[in-house]
Amino acid sequence: MNETPASLDHSPLGRSARYSGEYDATLLFPLDRAENRVALGLADGAALPFVGEDEWHAYELSWLNARGKPVVAVGRFRLPADAPNLVESKSFKLYLNSFNQTCFQGHDEVATTLERDLSAIVGGRVDVELLGVDDPALIPRRLPGECIDDLDIAIDDYTPSAEHLQVASNSGGRIVEETLHSHLLKSNCPVTGQPDWGSVMVRYKGPVLDREGLLRYLVGFRQHQGFHEHCVEQIFTDIMAATGAEALLVMARYVRRGGLDISPWRATPGLKPPMPLRLARQ
Repeated sequence: MNETPASLDHSPLGRSARYSGEYDATLLFPLDRAENRVALGLADGAALPFVGEDEWHAYELSWLNARGKPVVAVGRFRLPADAPNLVESKSFKLYLNSFNQTCFQGHDEVATTLERDLSAIVGGRVDVELLGVDDPALIPRRLPGECIDDLDIAIDDYTPSAEHLQVASNSGGRIVEETLHSHLLKSNCPVTGQPDWGSVMVRYKGPVLDREGLLRYLVGFRQHQGFHEHCVEQIFTDIMAATGAEALLVMARYVRRGGLDISPWRATPGLKPPMPLRLARQ
């Protein structure tokens, strides 16, 4: 049965919390995606203009084996963007910590438990991988494409404004396929006000996007309050509205906080999903 999201006022975010010494799935707290999507012009229940996932890594994941010996792993979780709920991050941390003194028969039992609980809370299938701490998949990599951070521009607007997103005036109507990225993304938790640092990649096919305008727009999130997933959806919908791109993928890789990092991506249907990767700051 899917969980019904409660008010954010009742979430553990921004509150002192007791860390459970035993496994407890009730610690997970769902947040409804619909309210924030309505603000983007996406009516509740309407078809979404994108597909995507929220990819999480959990670096503080441990449990006891059948003989009481600790086991450690890095968890990779992929939550579907079309599920009605997302997971509030502090509740996720509390839930994962409840595994610390709980005995499991093996990795398969842990993965099955995580998949069952998370799928129930978000209302959709959550894929779970348990990686060894030395797994090559965790080696830091670089974002593909060109970095636009060295553009020498003046900026005095630190709230996101879609007016900065424009087709390049000298493009001559050309259609291009290119990948751009920036490491200057910063937004803020809408509950605690804590900064969330990240990198963002934009891959598109369409009219040439003005790079200076794109960088001004991305820096504009610096004082914006929003969850990671909603920031990525806002970037996607704003770029699509400004350019009418034939194909678009937006992916953010946020720096870890509390042993968790969140990396949402949204894309026009039919595009190949991005390869999982971890940046040095994560």
